[in-house]
Amino acid sequence: MKILITGSSGLIGRWVIDRLKKEDHQAIGLDKVPPQLPANTSEHVICDILDRTALLSNIRRVSPDAIIHLAARTDLDEARNLSGYAANIDGVRNIIEAVRQTSTIRRVIYTSSQLVCRIGYIPASDTEYCPDTLYGQSKVLTEKIVREENGGGVEWCLTRPTTVWGPHMSLHYQNMLRLIRRGWYFHCSKGKLYKSYAYTGNIAYQYTRLLTAESSLMHRKTFYLADYKPLSLRDYADDLAREMGAHNIPTIPLTLAQFLAITGNILNICGFRRFPFNSFRLKNILTEYIFNLSNTKVVCGPEPFTYEQSIKETAQWFLSLNEK
Repeated sequence: MKILITGSSGLIGRWVIDRLKKEDHQAIGLDKVPPQLPANTSEHVICDILDRTALLSNIRRVSPDAIIHLAARTDLDEARNLSGYAANIDGVRNIIEAVRQTSTIRRVIYTSSQLVCRIGYIPASDTEYCPDTLYGQSKVLTEKIVREENGGGVEWCLTRPTTVWGPHMSLHYQNMLRLIRRGWYFHCSKGKLYKSYAYTGNIAYQYTRLLTAESSLMHRKTFYLADYKPLSLRDYADDLAREMGAHNIPTIPLTLAQFLAITGNILNICGFRRFPFNSFRLKNILTEYIFNLSNTKVVCGPEPFTYEQSIKETAQWFLSLNEK
């Protein structure tokens, strides 16, 4: 199959492309920026999904059999209004129009986010929403647009990735590993803090399984994508520390963590945006969330990477990155 991957320069994109190549698919990347690492696609198209004319022209020219749509604005740096997240709204409309105008396309996977609901809230249905960020609101609109437009008239599904970790993660997510290695990371709770996280290799595998699943199993459905077994944030950090040869991670009293978070709030307001700890992050750390992935498991099957293997590969990648 010839597969077009939008947002191909991102973390999930490059892992999806590697998986597609291993399965002998022809992978074509489309992103508004060049790949950060050497291109691993047969072709890489430089195109902004907000440029409607260029997008339609490029997708018609490529004439893929299917699209995995990953391109989006994903940061939580709140814009003044939803227009700051136009890629998640107008960009999706442009993709849908390109799908309509490209006769070769038979299936599209549209990517949303777990943040269509606030962290810790488990919705009762696919169309129950309660976002608490503008990013989350923009992804609600992503989903509503896809459903209203029937995905462009082809087979389609929506995915909601959770927190994704692993080799090639962004600088933002590398920061946790950096703090652990330097001995600056600390636990804020004695609890295990279970969360549905997604290892990069496993989520890429889930995307490719959705790409080839029987229509009756995926069409018009919504899938959370994460490792089937939730990880403990405490064990996750401790295991990374052990694998990187770092010091044991201390646990501080919650009151001290709350004080540090308030201090971080003040520093952020004063312009020190890179200070890594504030009340928002403390709340996210302490909030457990476990999604029901039974439908995902039925369609996608067993994961190719174990937790232990994922920890080892992530630590080795990070150490090699910092030795260069």
